Amino acid sequence: MSSPADDYRGSGLVFPEDFTFGSATAAYQVEGAAAEQGRTPSIWDTFSHTPGLVWNDDTGDVACDHFHRVEQDLDLMAELGLQAYRFSIAWPRIVPVPGGGVNRDGVDFYSRLADGLLERGIRPVATLYHWDLPQYLEDAGGWTSRATVDAFAEYAAIMGAALGDRVQTWTTLNEPWCSAYLGYGQGGHAPGRHEPASALAAVHHLNLAHGRALQALRAASTGDPDYSVTLNFHVLRGQGDGAAEAVRRIDALANRAFTGPLLRGEYPADLLADTASVSDWGFVQDGDLQTIHQPIDVLGVNYYSTATVRLWDGVSPQQRNDGHKGAEGGTAWPGSDRIVEFAPQPGPHTAMGWNIAPDGLEELLVSLSEQFPGLPLMVTENGAAFEDEVSPDGSVRDAERTDYLRRHFTAAHRALARGVDLRGYFVWSLLDNFEWGYGYAKRFGIVRVDFDTLERTVKDSGRWYQRLVRTRTVDA
Repeated sequence: MSSPADDYRGSGLVFPEDFTFGSATAAYQVEGAAAEQGRTPSIWDTFSHTPGLVWNDDTGDVACDHFHRVEQDLDLMAELGLQAYRFSIAWPRIVPVPGGGVNRDGVDFYSRLADGLLERGIRPVATLYHWDLPQYLEDAGGWTSRATVDAFAEYAAIMGAALGDRVQTWTTLNEPWCSAYLGYGQGGHAPGRHEPASALAAVHHLNLAHGRALQALRAASTGDPDYSVTLNFHVLRGQGDGAAEAVRRIDALANRAFTGPLLRGEYPADLLADTASVSDWGFVQDGDLQTIHQPIDVLGVNYYSTATVRLWDGVSPQQRNDGHKGAEGGTAWPGSDRIVEFAPQPGPHTAMGWNIAPDGLEELLVSLSEQFPGLPLMVTENGAAFEDEVSPDGSVRDAERTDYLRRHFTAAHRALARGVDLRGYFVWSLLDNFEWGYGYAKRFGIVRVDFDTLERTVKDSGRWYQRLVRTRTVDA
């Protein structure tokens, strides 16, 4: 039951026995060992080492030093009772130089990680691409080039052969929206380009890479893994006259540019029309959509907040409250950047400035279930950054994060009650880590990392989650 005010603070809500509770990280954000055992630079190494692009000029050179502390972190996962762990593989750790030579040291690290998880009863969920494109591929065009798609398929085949007997779920891409639009259009993410047409080319080549990777993984994996992709869906609220048009335009760029080809085998006609002044989409070749439209076993859903959009009047200062770290001279919204604006979101907000809206998660899960009946869903990321304070006794009493998680798990439970086939939930993040353009200034972890000593401390939110996993019941 929920409290009288519909605030999503449920209590006594029991999750099904087969519901998976996990947590997640990404390679560049936690691993460190950036130049060890054969690893070469990714676009995020280059980006973070370019002065002024990341807060405090922070880099992921050391991050959480997970590469060297993997046994400690595995024990921590076991202590929390995690049933699954979603990690990503650093592509330049596996294929460090052009030409496809396999770095056995890199493969061995992920093999040890998978074995360590299984030894502790934790299911490995592996993401092939969480944004760390090898720099040598970016130098040759990056995601604007079809050659990168070929390289990704080869990399997928390597990992499928190496880990396909142990990985429970393969995820091809994490949030290709960010990779394409923030990386190649807006410039706030690596590689930091401000090229609207390149962003659309990257959208297509990422979609194509997903399809090619699924083919390679299926051919190489000797076990019986599930196959998946993770998208960061934009839950939109329209405002003012023309609200429906503003929502339609942003939904096309943010959501349907991916769900259309991945799940329906086509790009939406309105997306192509909206972006006709930016690109003719000539990079789409015969057969591409059939390759992209591969069957998947589960759809990964990342959710943090909602966004409010309206048509811009063209006169008043344009509002750009889309929740993403700004970069001068670029746009994440090619074809609509001079038409739509993003209004400020009402609070409360997290330390990222993102509004707290658990109703948006329930709405999203129900909507996806209705749009794609028969396709199981998995919340692959949800969590919050807050300004944590360490108590004199060393504990981290992060009541705001605990409340955030309680409300969003309540939203997930409500979606289940409405018939959504939701298989599990991965809290972002296991560890405080390198938060991309914000460096180490934003903490999402349910485990605190002291970035001076690298000491780990389970926060109160981590203990709350430990109880939830053990009891399968949402409580205060």
